[in-house]
Amino acid sequence: MIDDKRELGRADVHFLERCFQGLMLNFTWWVNRKDPQGRNVFAGGFLGLDNIGVFDRSAPLPTGGHLDQADGTAWIAFYCQNMLEIALILTENDPVYEEIAFRFAEQFLWITYAMDRIGANHDEMWDTAEGFFYDLLHFPNGGAMRLKVRSMVGLPLCASTVFEEKALSSRPRLVELFEIFRKRHPELLEWVAPVDGSFTGYNGRKILAVCNKKKVERILSFMLDENEFFGPYGIRSLSRHHLEHPFVFRYGDQEYNVQYLPAESNTGMFGGNSNWRGPVWMPVNALLIRGLLNLYQFYGDDFKVECPTGSGNLMSLFEVAREIARRLGRIFSKDDSGKRPVYGGTRKFQEDPHWKDYILFYEYFHGDNGAGLGASHQTGWTGVIARSIDLFARLTPEAALRTAKSDMIARMTREQVAAAELTVRSHDESNR
Repeated sequence: MIDDKRELGRADVHFLERCFQGLMLNFTWWVNRKDPQGRNVFAGGFLGLDNIGVFDRSAPLPTGGHLDQADGTAWIAFYCQNMLEIALILTENDPVYEEIAFRFAEQFLWITYAMDRIGANHDEMWDTAEGFFYDLLHFPNGGAMRLKVRSMVGLPLCASTVFEEKALSSRPRLVELFEIFRKRHPELLEWVAPVDGSFTGYNGRKILAVCNKKKVERILSFMLDENEFFGPYGIRSLSRHHLEHPFVFRYGDQEYNVQYLPAESNTGMFGGNSNWRGPVWMPVNALLIRGLLNLYQFYGDDFKVECPTGSGNLMSLFEVAREIARRLGRIFSKDDSGKRPVYGGTRKFQEDPHWKDYILFYEYFHGDNGAGLGASHQTGWTGVIARSIDLFARLTPEAALRTAKSDMIARMTREQVAAAELTVRSHDESNR
């Protein structure tokens, strides 16, 4: 077994710093090119989930004007969070990164505010009446309308990152800058704070999240509805509501439709090879699980939601994340009839002894029956199912609340490496 005192690899701060500098250049490019008006909202081309929206977002809009993308904007917010986390690590060797860390936190706060400004506005992404985020279409005359497609676009829960209290309080310049910002923009901070005007949660933890507690509750009521996003094999990329209620947008003599398609696309958008209108995608499900676990570390066991919606069954956010992971795992497991949903109706893979137990990692999965679709192998992202299964086999709710995220990841990594070493050793001994 591995000795807990032994490092799995030396800390390469110089490598991390080089990566950070490159990411800063990349981040600046996105901000300058995809938010040229400096409004802290973003749009353009593949910045987002391809054909999930009404229009081809790589082409000029047929209406003129421009589009604000909820998914693209949430992605930039998530980018800010990751840059902040890296900067905090780098402050341990160079305090100058405290100011850089604050700049990313500040950028995140302005993006979050831009998605839902103070007051009743009709030109922002958050729809207060419906409790969901939508893309926003701006017309040349200055008017705007929300494109009310219930899709993964409206689930920005992944943009949630938790920080241990000491990670911030031990950095005096960062604390000073936050205090200056708080005095200058008290209304903004109160508006975007996750709960009761405060960013402090369980065990003194801090959080940056696009969604405050009320938004999380309202969004989850859609996401955990089995008639909407909550499929038997994970979170669908488009609500099943749109199967019988397609979204229709008419402009002049043109009509644009978005309908729930659990499998392949029926449009020529992006060459017809973009399938975000219903299938289950592993990478975004993994991001949602990550976001829910971060929210759980902040809110604790007192925050519970119905899962599934309408069932009367209350779950903590940890339990919700675990249930999503369980449903994702069912794609590959044998059902009561001995068949694996991933192979659908393909008898060769279901029955042939040379195939049936060798799992293929498809690109995405049918939103209703879990059948594998698209490219195979797509281990680059569908392989995260292994991490998901391992995570919930090792992690308890109590440990998730008690342990700092970095310590938890380090412990699990040590355990995985130790198990791998033991497997290799056993294999070598059996071959002697």
